[in-house]
Amino acid sequence: MRQLWPDAGPVDDDALVRLYQPDRAHPSVRVNFVSSLDGAVTLGGVSGGLSGPADKRVFALLRTYCDALMVGAGTVRNEGYHPVRLDENRRAWRRAHGLAEYPPLVLVSQSLAIDPAHRALAQAPVRPLILTSAAAPADARKALEPVAEIVAHGETEVDFPAALADLRERGLTEVLCEGGPMLFGALTAADLVDELCLTVAPLLAGPGAGRISAGLPSPDPRRLALRHVLAAEDNLILRYARP
Repeated sequence: MRQLWPDAGPVDDDALVRLYQPDRAHPSVRVNFVSSLDGAVTLGGVSGGLSGPADKRVFALLRTYCDALMVGAGTVRNEGYHPVRLDENRRAWRRAHGLAEYPPLVLVSQSLAIDPAHRALAQAPVRPLILTSAAAPADARKALEPVAEIVAHGETEVDFPAALADLRERGLTEVLCEGGPMLFGALTAADLVDELCLTVAPLLAGPGAGRISAGLPSPDPRRLALRHVLAAEDNLILRYARP
């Protein structure tokens, strides 16, 4: 892996840490995605076909830094999510920096249509949270309560500003969102995205797949500033943040 901008040269592990370590003086929502050259968010129905070793390296690093890992229920189902586990070196780094060994999974679901036995929930090393609204089905809520804390914000749809305020009151100030597109679109519409980490894979996927963001059109574009550009195996690894 090498850095192209703002400086040029090889990137070792220490340099990568410096490039991605968050500024904990300010709570933030960081979104991480991979897409093809022509904007596809999936290949063969899953994002894993777009990802390579360099993207996975950044993926793991971002999980090391976050206080909470936010993801939509559809992404958990479709991508075959595993429990959020970190190796001993990453857990040691978190302990040394005053963080819990594992970031909790924060699952977002309006319908609560996810199996309580799903490994991402049932085998999680720390109790997950599920963000939903007051309109979520009572029977599904009751079924999930043994494996996760159900947190309702909003009457008929998830109120994301209120949900993030709740997470921050719990000390979960650095939130990493791994999608999917509907969740990214909702966070963008609410002007809650502080940073986007985007890997552009050197593939033309062709028509069919959606974009990394979905949902209702956002009334106002949100401008982000480019922080760095990395390259590895013909992938571009970009980091954008609020100016």
